[in-house]
Amino acid sequence: MSIEIGVILPTSTPDPNRPILGDVRASARYAEELGLDSVWSTDHLIASAPILDSTVVLATAAAVTERITVGFNVMLPALRPVAWAAKQVSTLQFVSNNRVVLGVGTGNPAHGDIGWSAAGVEFADRGQLTDESLAVLPDLIAGRPATLSPSLIAGRVETSAAAGGLEVTLAPGSAVPPIVVAGNGVRALRRAAKYGDGWATIGMSPDEVRANLQRIAELGKQLKATVIAPQLDGNPVEQLVAYEAAGVERVILVPSGDWRHDYEQAAELRANSR
Repeated sequence: MSIEIGVILPTSTPDPNRPILGDVRASARYAEELGLDSVWSTDHLIASAPILDSTVVLATAAAVTERITVGFNVMLPALRPVAWAAKQVSTLQFVSNNRVVLGVGTGNPAHGDIGWSAAGVEFADRGQLTDESLAVLPDLIAGRPATLSPSLIAGRVETSAAAGGLEVTLAPGSAVPPIVVAGNGVRALRRAAKYGDGWATIGMSPDEVRANLQRIAELGKQLKATVIAPQLDGNPVEQLVAYEAAGVERVILVPSGDWRHDYEQAAELRANSR
């Protein structure tokens, strides 16, 4: 079995009553020492639980490791000026020696709209802004000329410059990381088919993953899936086999509190599935 196993760094938690904030350097090093394939940081400005900045977290993780993949799970580009987001990703690729996976999403509505308001972004516009960001991120990251749409720069430059878009080139450029598009709705699946190198979802069963990958294929692209917090009840190795057969290339496990113990269990599962 070749399915990859990654873990979330202790930067937040899906359960607002049990925030997990731990030592990022120690956890990233330990994950690499245990032989895990990847470490991931969640992303938001203001979430339902305390949360660290994903780019700083992943830069820290990259600085204290040599091999392990560092991934956004997932970046919300609509919260940021897209040129800054691209600059951060490109720089992270450079300093990590091309170990980045860029997960991209529109944000979980469960967190509410306060973070979007604080960033000056209309909550209802986040899907459109995500699409427009994905259209230019590869060129921006690579250091190629890219034209930013008026809505991506509205309110940040003079109206005359924004009216027809703005051409920019970031330097230096870096290798464009794999882009994994998250989400389960119709728009998200279309977004994955149009812009993604992979598709990500939370907690879906193997059968659900297979069905959604088929929908993406019908939209024109064959993708593999990343599943966050997979359903590993019963025999977890058998479940991983089922996930891989459904088209999953990677699972990301979420720490429950004691991240060292949880990482050790993840490494044991990885060893038993090889």
